[in-house]
Amino acid sequence: MTDSRHSNIGIHGLHAHEAAHGIHRLRLLKRSRNLALLGLAALGAGVAGIAAQRTATANDLAAAAQVHATRHVNVVSPKSGGGENLLSLPGTLQGYSEAPIYARTSGYLAAWYKDIGDNVKPGEVLARIDTPEVVQQLVEAKAAHNQALAALALARSSLERWESLRKLDSVSQQEVDERRNAHAQAVAATALTAATVQRLQSQLGYNQVTAPFAGVITRRTVDVGNLVDAGGSTKQLFVLTRADPLRIYLQVPQGFARQVKPGDKASVSLQEWPGRVFSGSIVRTAKAIDTVSRTLQVEITLPNPNGELLPGAYARVDIKAAAADNEGHFRLPSNTLLFRPEGPRVAVLGSDGKVHLQPVTIKRELGVEVELGSGVKAADRIVLNPADSLADGDVVVVAPVADKKPEARKAG
Repeated sequence: MTDSRHSNIGIHGLHAHEAAHGIHRLRLLKRSRNLALLGLAALGAGVAGIAAQRTATANDLAAAAQVHATRHVNVVSPKSGGGENLLSLPGTLQGYSEAPIYARTSGYLAAWYKDIGDNVKPGEVLARIDTPEVVQQLVEAKAAHNQALAALALARSSLERWESLRKLDSVSQQEVDERRNAHAQAVAATALTAATVQRLQSQLGYNQVTAPFAGVITRRTVDVGNLVDAGGSTKQLFVLTRADPLRIYLQVPQGFARQVKPGDKASVSLQEWPGRVFSGSIVRTAKAIDTVSRTLQVEITLPNPNGELLPGAYARVDIKAAAADNEGHFRLPSNTLLFRPEGPRVAVLGSDGKVHLQPVTIKRELGVEVELGSGVKAADRIVLNPADSLADGDVVVVAPVADKKPEARKAG
């Protein structure tokens, strides 16, 4: 009855509309659910990818940290301390004779005749000094000397005259003694003026500056018109150097001083002469240890007939000395030592890859090497350039030695 009523008033169309709307809603809900599932799947995939990437990055970081935590070292083996000793030390070439030249008289530099790089002979004129004041003083001194000579002549004649009168008993002995004293004073005054003239003449002769020995001019510090003072240490005119032979002064460590003696040969090498060695010899030693540096000063003479070697150049000097009693002693590079408060140590690498800091005693310092009195054996592997932070028991890995030889290519 109700349905017929609804049908009569047209309500049956509303039920059809609601049914169609419900179907549409179901479709929308299904589509939204599918989209949500797809979003959740994409989000899960992203999270899984990020987690996988982070896991891979963490693994890489852990591997890199392990690689960086591994210490790679280089090792060397001790060398026997016996045989011939070779000591390498730095040195500086010096001229056999080197002298700064100063003026011996005051005046103005009138001219100079030698410049840097010029070879000179003994007595050769280097410069000329204009000395008008000295010339005037010499004129005055000569005049004073002539005056003293005249006074001496008068005193002599007066003394002779009074001595003749004394013989006749015409004058007293007191008067004769006075004339004799006046004559003595005149003689002394004459000698004084003569010495003054001689001094000024000698000083005037110094207006020419000459070379004291044969050599080469290595410095000129004055020019024409400069005022120079006699013996003034503040204004040197030239520096003269004798470059053949050359001298080298070395400071030999105290531990090696006993084996270095005059006559030992020395090999000198310079960076600008690669592959070339110059031969010299030890001529003298100080025969005393410097209390400040604990070294022995040694002088080496190096022939330089062609002037190839220049004074002032840096050189490396190798000295071969007689071998000492080195049985049971070993040598190591100086950069294997670790200096700790307890004393010097070397890092000995064991078969298990662990480091043991071994106490050692240093017998002698040989420049780039040291000779040890105790602490190492021939079979030990010693760490080269150990880090200051290296501790006893640290695990290290020996770095592989790079093969510098190029690989041979097979013919195709």
